[in-house]
Amino acid sequence: MNRFSILQDKKDFELKKCYVCGSTHNPNIHEVYFGVAHRKLSIQYGCCVCLCSYHHNGSNAGVHFNRELDLMLKREMQKAFEREYPQIDFKAVFRKNYL
Repeated sequence: MNRFSILQDKKDFELKKCYVCGSTHNPNIHEVYFGVAHRKLSIQYGCCVCLCSYHHNGSNAGVHFNRELDLMLKREMQKAFEREYPQIDFKAVFRKNYL
């Protein structure tokens, strides 16, 4: 399944620019809603962003260790999801409301 982003600018996502800082150094695609069931849904609905290794999992500032960054991405992605898919109930898909 191809990953895409409904949150990040298409060009920036394709250029693999970090959503947080704009760096293209060591890019990683991050599924915003991860875990066994949610990872596939994130990929299906475009709930992915590109992150440099520093903001992914290469430091304590990375999304996997920084709860504030994790919640910020989840909230921004939920807003993008609700704009992109107004006919689909976000909470029914991801079983949580981050707003």
